[in-house]
Amino acid sequence: MPVTLGSERLLASGRLTGQRVGLVCNPASVDQHLGHIVDRVARQAGARLAAIFGPQHGFRSDVQDNMIETAHTEDAVRRVPIYSLYSETREPTAAMLRDVDLLVIDLQDVGVRIYTYIYTMANCLKAAARHGIKAIVCDRPNPIGGIQVEGPVLVKGHESFVGMYPIPMRHGMTIAELARLFNDEFGIGADLEVVAMEGWRRDMYFDETGRTWIMSSPNIPTFDTTLVYPGTVLFEGTNVSEARGTTRPFELVGAPWVVAERFAEAMNRSGLPGVFFRPVVFEPTFHKHAQQPCGGCQIHVLDRRAFRAVEAGVALIEAFRAAGPDRFTWKPPPYEYEHERIPIDVLAGSTELREQIEGGVPARTIARSWEEPTEAFVRLRERFLLY
Repeated sequence: MPVTLGSERLLASGRLTGQRVGLVCNPASVDQHLGHIVDRVARQAGARLAAIFGPQHGFRSDVQDNMIETAHTEDAVRRVPIYSLYSETREPTAAMLRDVDLLVIDLQDVGVRIYTYIYTMANCLKAAARHGIKAIVCDRPNPIGGIQVEGPVLVKGHESFVGMYPIPMRHGMTIAELARLFNDEFGIGADLEVVAMEGWRRDMYFDETGRTWIMSSPNIPTFDTTLVYPGTVLFEGTNVSEARGTTRPFELVGAPWVVAERFAEAMNRSGLPGVFFRPVVFEPTFHKHAQQPCGGCQIHVLDRRAFRAVEAGVALIEAFRAAGPDRFTWKPPPYEYEHERIPIDVLAGSTELREQIEGGVPARTIARSWEEPTEAFVRLRERFLLY
């Protein structure tokens, strides 16, 4: 039986009767029959769809890149306002919430600290607390499971819109579990209700849930993308292409100075578990190195429970630096509204990862340095888990 989503349970409960509902959602906010939550609420007897709120990339997920804002508009079919939470504001304002009794959040996360949807959720909880509105977070699967926790933990003082709280790069929590953690442990204090899933287990990956993967954002086109994204998202902080402008963003990585066969052979000799690096040359249609051949690899995950995505991402960065020490650079700011700190530090959540790489520390040793902080996080998260 497919996993029953939080949104499906909420709609079946009658909980929305008599409520003016604001929905935080995007194209991935669908049920098992691919019906969208906006349409389901609009048709719900006794409920009124009052407003739609879109995260980064927009309610329709049509805006491609980072720091490309979406305008406010009106939905031509449902005749309600669509407010962008990736615009001049990233938190709902009093005016946006004027006609809302209940704020319902139904977003598909990908299980990675830097994915902005979880901070849009946090900002909505802050707004709900500030304006006295109840918030409901509908749970959805963490596509990469709820067991493995990996990567650097954000260090206090390095907060940003891709990292508001001290959690690891791969956190192993669902979006509703994160809502409980953010609200209680990190002091948001909203009137929060979460609607759990039925049938989901912590060891499940998305393709084991019986659900259809819908692009959670323009550059997460497939479930396979989510397996590698916790590591290859780090390439957003470099001049190496993470393959935006191709059909396989984040699964391909490459740069003009790299000979693909030599590069992939070296990566496969590194002994990283559960993965094979296949040599490729690709030509992005836009973004970094547009219309230039980029040599590198496609990352094929052969054993996802053994694969360590963040460690693999670090090993790949080290290999690109070694392949072109005079060509590789860290990308300069701005990045996700940070105009002073360089993007790799914003992504990593501190300066430590960059300093380790620049100091020649091997990826395996770097990964060992995460173990104590991630173990502390695993203990912290325990009381917020739903499954």
